[in-house]
Amino acid sequence: MSRRPAVSSLDRVAERKQAHLDLCLREDVEAATKTTLFEDVDLVHDALPDLSLDEIDTSVRWLGKRLRAPLVITGMTGGTRAAFRVNRDLARVAEEAGIAFGVGSQRAMHSRPESEWTYRVREHAPKTIVLANIGIAQARTLSLDTVKSLVDALSADALCVHLNVAQEILQPEGDRSFTGGTEAFRRLVRGLDVPVVAKETGCGISRKVAQRLRAAGVRNLDVSGAGGTSWVRIEALRAPGAARLGEIYRDWGIPTAASLLQTRDLGLEIVASGGIRTGLDVAKALALGARVAGAALPVYQAYREHGIEGARRFIDALVAELKAAMLLTGSRKLRDLARAETVIGTRLARWQPRRGRGVAS
Repeated sequence: MSRRPAVSSLDRVAERKQAHLDLCLREDVEAATKTTLFEDVDLVHDALPDLSLDEIDTSVRWLGKRLRAPLVITGMTGGTRAAFRVNRDLARVAEEAGIAFGVGSQRAMHSRPESEWTYRVREHAPKTIVLANIGIAQARTLSLDTVKSLVDALSADALCVHLNVAQEILQPEGDRSFTGGTEAFRRLVRGLDVPVVAKETGCGISRKVAQRLRAAGVRNLDVSGAGGTSWVRIEALRAPGAARLGEIYRDWGIPTAASLLQTRDLGLEIVASGGIRTGLDVAKALALGARVAGAALPVYQAYREHGIEGARRFIDALVAELKAAMLLTGSRKLRDLARAETVIGTRLARWQPRRGRGVAS
């Protein structure tokens, strides 16, 4: 009787990446009851904007480059042939639209150097912002030279260091120790030639954590709040043994709009991701202090359903919806939208920081 060949830990990383993509297509992977709380934000209507829609300027400068719209396709995948096609095609969409693009975790690339080509998108996005990506668990153990090599291989404009504690504890093979994270950020900020973006993965960033990151030298933050894709849910679907834990913590985290309220006055460049589904969501995020907004799941779903053209149409719709919100608030430029009058409902207002305390009770 022949024995099945052993599956290496490197192969399991590739299998996990593919499973993540497959689950995002066929399962309900979003939060069950928690929302982003963007529905608790109203932008005040301007009935006399004295503007033409053609005058609206959605361009923004971020990470040293100018984008035509304040959007980033946030990191999803890498490490497999199928992942390369996703990265290549969505990088092309980002380049054409003048928005930023991020690759998924480069853990697989570090473990299997032969998979490096699945992350190389610069030739498909020669001018726009490309974001490299590693997890905090790798950031605290890899040498500075190794991290630099991961960034340089992509000719990346910045490095995202993703914080995914909730996701890791659901993975049977996931990390269990998260000590030394703050020091890892301090070391990378000092040692890298590109900016470091601290990025959550669907659970949000609180004011206290943002202050610790700022003290470590971080100036760019992707809050990636709760209310959109739940990576806890995805990992629970992938590992049936974690079903109970996954159901309990499926909605864990700080809603995206609440995370923006928590962090907006700290002098940081903020990316709002986590449940961004429309251009109105983008507009509300910018009015709450974000510099740019990010999306992954809806872009990927549009891509898988209708190919590159589907992804293009989705991004075009986001921009058109953002422009409509800018016209309806009398905002010719994004800086005007950042000063737009907003009305915040009681659920979101409870997250508003108060002097000497974290949040209102």
